[in-house]
Amino acid sequence: MSMPFTKPTEFYYDTAMREYPVPLKVFYWAVIMILYVFSKLMWRWKMEDAEKLLPRGEHGSVIICNHTSMAEVIAIVTHVYVSGRRMRPIMKSEFNKNKIIEWFFGRVGAIPVNRGTADMKALRRASKALQRGEDILIFPEGTRIRSDEQPVEVHGGFAIMAQMGKADVIPMAVCGFRDITPLGKKIMRPVKTWMRAGDRVSFDDAPADIKRRARTDWVEHEAIGRMYAIRDALRDEHPGRR
Repeated sequence: MSMPFTKPTEFYYDTAMREYPVPLKVFYWAVIMILYVFSKLMWRWKMEDAEKLLPRGEHGSVIICNHTSMAEVIAIVTHVYVSGRRMRPIMKSEFNKNKIIEWFFGRVGAIPVNRGTADMKALRRASKALQRGEDILIFPEGTRIRSDEQPVEVHGGFAIMAQMGKADVIPMAVCGFRDITPLGKKIMRPVKTWMRAGDRVSFDDAPADIKRRARTDWVEHEAIGRMYAIRDALRDEHPGRR
């Protein structure tokens, strides 16, 4: 029989997080608590309008956010965990080239996706997680945006996940996390950061007279627009911070 930490990584992609072996759940709890305290002290973040992240019904939500630093991943995931939820970040499959990262990310709930492809395995895993009540975290920009001059290519797919999982999409945004490790620097700095959740986007919100494919596109564009509107509002409230 496989020990809790040595099961194949595929097991963790396909198993409900609340059904993980007890030793792994203890390990995950300890990691989350350490990162929660560390990130709170270092980056003094607060999730504004946090109640908007709470679920409606039994299914989870697809949460999308702008991406400037790996630090915001820590802040978002730990916030959701402390609020009593379980979250699975979507990660690019390239991370799995490093076996240590593959081992760790697999055991903390991440789901790998092959970017630029119709990765049906990742879509099915995400939709099943949503139906179990787990949340999915996606950064549609696909990579960290380290400067405003950096080209941005927004990746779709999150609306399809939400549709398959019968879930809503919740846009949110962060501000200040880019300043933790400025471009060209490698050492993290203790700086204040901000996060804010927005109003959820439901497929029921889409115009009633449009077809299924157009409805998915509508949800995607509406959610992305709200995400950037929140980001821009945070920037306006905190001039000079990104």
